[in-house]
Amino acid sequence: MTGLLVKLFVKQYQEPQLPEVRAAYGKLSGCVGIVCNLLLFAVKFVMGYVTASVAITADAFNNLGDASSGIVSFLGFKMASRPADKEHPYGHARYEYLAGLTVSVMILVIGVELFKESVGKIMNPTPVSFSWVTVGVLALAIGVKLWLALFNKTLGKRINSQTLLATAADSRNDVIATGAVIVATIVSYVTELSLDGYMGLAVAIFILYSGINLVKETLDPLLGKAADEELVEEIRKRIMEYPGVLGTHDLMIHDYGPGRQFGSVHVEVAAEEDVLTSHDMVDNIERDFLGELNLHLIVHMDPIVTKDEAVNDMRHWLAEEVKKIHPELTVHDLRMVPGTTHTNMIFDCVVPRGLKETDEEIKEAISALVKETHPHIFCVITIDHSYVSVAE
Repeated sequence: MTGLLVKLFVKQYQEPQLPEVRAAYGKLSGCVGIVCNLLLFAVKFVMGYVTASVAITADAFNNLGDASSGIVSFLGFKMASRPADKEHPYGHARYEYLAGLTVSVMILVIGVELFKESVGKIMNPTPVSFSWVTVGVLALAIGVKLWLALFNKTLGKRINSQTLLATAADSRNDVIATGAVIVATIVSYVTELSLDGYMGLAVAIFILYSGINLVKETLDPLLGKAADEELVEEIRKRIMEYPGVLGTHDLMIHDYGPGRQFGSVHVEVAAEEDVLTSHDMVDNIERDFLGELNLHLIVHMDPIVTKDEAVNDMRHWLAEEVKKIHPELTVHDLRMVPGTTHTNMIFDCVVPRGLKETDEEIKEAISALVKETHPHIFCVITIDHSYVSVAE
């Protein structure tokens, strides 16, 4: 069923990396969620009216509220697909993140309300009315919600969307909550034990736990989450394949929403190489990344002296020595300026996030290491901080 819907309503469905295809997937999810919940509302409302069941009628309006998550998803993807404009030159793709955060907060609100209601039932238990019609209608709802959860989870994984995964979690929580109601109702009918409040409390705790995790996951990209490790490695691997590239550093990735990533990186090239040749290579890198990865990459060219053996030896020696301080420390842009009394060794050191040592302590430690074996060398160090989750 999922495959059929995708083929019918998503053009170029086999290319989910394209922004317009991604938007189509999101809109399809929103529309299917709205239709399913409205159908459940209609069926439950009619059955509640025919059987005079307050429980079924109340659950019908609950489904009417559930349709709001589909509306949020639909609007989020629709607004995220709007083109860049003068006020928003990087596009509007972060609307998708906001939609995911909204759905996650809605899940939290549901968990809080269910928690309060369940505690009230534990404190003041009331008899649970039993009807096989009610059980049948709730079982139908479980079937529809279970399919809806799997549908959104499949689409969410296909386009790597936290919004759709949050929507899937919302439907999954409905399945668990409704299943708990059925179990509590049947047990109470057979044994006369009032489990309704306790089952509701357990489900509420699960929903709250799920909601908190979803809020964190959908909030991370809005706050500035580190770029995916696989993407970082892919960028480095591709750049190093270009002839003339000696190394890379200072990679930064800015996420303005799915399919709206911008980045910058420093690429080391031989200082002895013709500058026009190196610049042409840099242009090729930027053009290829935009065309193949849809990544707007700005490349800064760093010339490296390669024919000075003393500088080369010092570069390799220092790269190993700094790892004695911390295994993730790296150095780049090293150059040496000889003088009559001493030699200035100028370089940058990349420090990973989370180190307990301060920048000044790192500088002092490196300088001390160098002084031990090269007392005539004075270190001029610039500390850089890594903006990716793996060592540069």
